[in-house]
Amino acid sequence: MKSLIKNFGMAVLGGAVVLGTYKIAFEPESQIAAQQSQQVANEVQTPVLPVKNVNYTSSIEGIDFTEAAEKTVHAVVHVKNTTIARGGMSIADLMYGRTPYRQAVGTGSGVIITGDGYIVTNNHVIENAQSLEVTLNNNKTYKAELVGTEPNSDIALLKIEADEELPYVVFGDSNQAKIGEWVLAVGNPFNLTSTVTAGIISAKGRDLDERDRKMQSFIQTDAAVNPGNSGGALVNQNGELIGINTAIASRTGSYVGYSFAVPSNNARKIIEDLMEFGFVQKGMLGISGTDLNGNIADEMGIDESEGIYVAKVVENSGAAKANLKNGDIIKSIDGLKMKTFADLTGYISSKNPGDIVYVNYLRNGVQKQAQIEITKNNTVLIPQIEMEVRNLFKEDQKIFDTKKGVRITRTTGELSRYDMRDYIITKVNDYEITNIDDLQEILREVNPRETLLIQMKNSRGEVERFRYTID
Repeated sequence: MKSLIKNFGMAVLGGAVVLGTYKIAFEPESQIAAQQSQQVANEVQTPVLPVKNVNYTSSIEGIDFTEAAEKTVHAVVHVKNTTIARGGMSIADLMYGRTPYRQAVGTGSGVIITGDGYIVTNNHVIENAQSLEVTLNNNKTYKAELVGTEPNSDIALLKIEADEELPYVVFGDSNQAKIGEWVLAVGNPFNLTSTVTAGIISAKGRDLDERDRKMQSFIQTDAAVNPGNSGGALVNQNGELIGINTAIASRTGSYVGYSFAVPSNNARKIIEDLMEFGFVQKGMLGISGTDLNGNIADEMGIDESEGIYVAKVVENSGAAKANLKNGDIIKSIDGLKMKTFADLTGYISSKNPGDIVYVNYLRNGVQKQAQIEITKNNTVLIPQIEMEVRNLFKEDQKIFDTKKGVRITRTTGELSRYDMRDYIITKVNDYEITNIDDLQEILREVNPRETLLIQMKNSRGEVERFRYTID
């Protein structure tokens, strides 16, 4: 159990979006909170996943979903996740100091994306798995290996070994998907075998929770999606994958009209990074800011009511080197209109460090263009300690009066109740932390259920310590 020596007494972060896996076997059926997901478009070099771009009609007249369903249904699989969870404690357990555990089984969906058995699903479908099992539409069952995950985007990559070439879905270009376009959602809701539902794209670049500083960018659709659909396919009329179904907005835990999918361009970038590097390369444009609307524009005395207002430019970033400045208004990137910050973060998340993007922006009402190199994002989510951290900027070094440490940018899980953004981590178990690499190296050596002593420093120069037990 995680414990804090010091109660930071800070604001509670709230809000969740429902979907998740469908729990069966040793647990009662329940609503499961989904984890998300960001993002849009990239052309990654190696390895190359099959991609197909075809023009099609979005008119209801003459629409036939049978071909798209036939292409997809055999490539969507049932994923079973077996975990070991703490059970309810009896009086005898308390008396003898025992901690009871029980087996729990959750199910969701996955999409075969290569003939040799790579499968994409949601991170929350396979989270904390002791074992993973995949069942194909022909009822053949395989043990699955977890290749890697990207929790921020709620994407995970699995691999199965089959004796024959497997049916798979090719990637479409989610940047080209249009609002009003017909789509199919394919998955395994309520532990049923492959189920197909139809709808239209209701919105793009949807950020589900403005309080969540990760700024996700989802495709919104009205195709019916329910618990168990997590990790399944969202495809266009040609059967091309344009999204991974991830979440629904619901107070009941079941579908009430809208569902959300991670755009395929973002999922493809994550998958190819996991295949090639074993981790996800994260790039950034190098700005922070806000969406423009009429009210904000009036407050700032700006004539524009659409675009991204640049509030700050990160030092040594591509944006800084391209001479973007505070007050600039970004209108488009690579020809794609930027209406919300989720549009921007979604698109940039599909890029790798070193990629070049072309940014159209306004400065004092004058149209300008900049060629910006995407630079490495030094912000890293570290699930073991439920924190997102980054290396110190020069500004941080002045504020905290040190050149060593990592700054906490966000907390997750149980620690999300505490706002630790005014803290840097300076030591873990008496080992000095200079940068993220130091922190990750120390955490690689810790054992499950080991308790860490984490030393932090705030901007007032005060040193605080707390104990954190690794799950």
